[in-house]
Amino acid sequence: MGLYYQQDISNATRLALWEIQEPEHFFMQRVPLQREITHPHKRLQHLAGRYLLPFLFADFPHAEIEIAGTRKPFLPNDQYHFSISHCGNYAAAIASSNERVGVDVELITPRVQNIKRKFLHPEELRFVNAMPAESQLEYLTILWSAKEAIYKWYGLGQVDFSEMIRTFPFQLSGEGWIQSAFLKDELQVSLIVNYKRLDNMCLVWVVST
Repeated sequence: MGLYYQQDISNATRLALWEIQEPEHFFMQRVPLQREITHPHKRLQHLAGRYLLPFLFADFPHAEIEIAGTRKPFLPNDQYHFSISHCGNYAAAIASSNERVGVDVELITPRVQNIKRKFLHPEELRFVNAMPAESQLEYLTILWSAKEAIYKWYGLGQVDFSEMIRTFPFQLSGEGWIQSAFLKDELQVSLIVNYKRLDNMCLVWVVST
C-alpha cells in the first residue's frame, strides 16, 4: 500500500503515484475535504490526490487551494503549479514551483476503443489503425492519457481534443516520450509528453515553462 511510484523530475518539479488501500480516515486526518463528494470511492480518490501534494513538497499550502470555473484546482499566488489524476485504486499528483504541469493516470481497458474517433485527429487514427492489433489498446490509452495531461496543463477548458491537441507517432515502449502540440487560437505550443507503463496502467505527464 502507499507510494507506488515517485520521480523527482527536477529540484522544482516532482511526481508521485499512490496506491489507495487506506481507509478514508487515514487521509482525513492529514488533508481537508474542501468540497462535498457523496460517492465514497470518488471521495477517497479525491483525498488521496490531495494527500500527495504535501508528500511532494512539505510546505504545500492545502488551505489555499481554490477551484477555477473549469474545475481545475489552483493556488492563487502560484506558489506551486500542480495537477492531480486518479483512476481505480490509484491517485497521481505532480507539482512544480516554476513550471506548468499536467498529469494523468489511466487503466488500460478496451473502453478507450469506443471513444477513439472523438479524441484522435484523422492522421492519428490512421497511424493507430495501421499498427499491429495487439499494440493498439496500449497505444490508444497512452494517447488518451497524453491528451488529458495536456488538457490539465492548459487548465482553461474549451478544448477540442482532436483538433487542438495533436500527437506525433512514437515507438511504443515501457517508458518514453511523445512529441505533441497544443493549438488553440493564438497559443501554438510544442510540448514533450512523458509516459511510463506500470502494470496494467499508464502514467503520463507534461511539464512546460
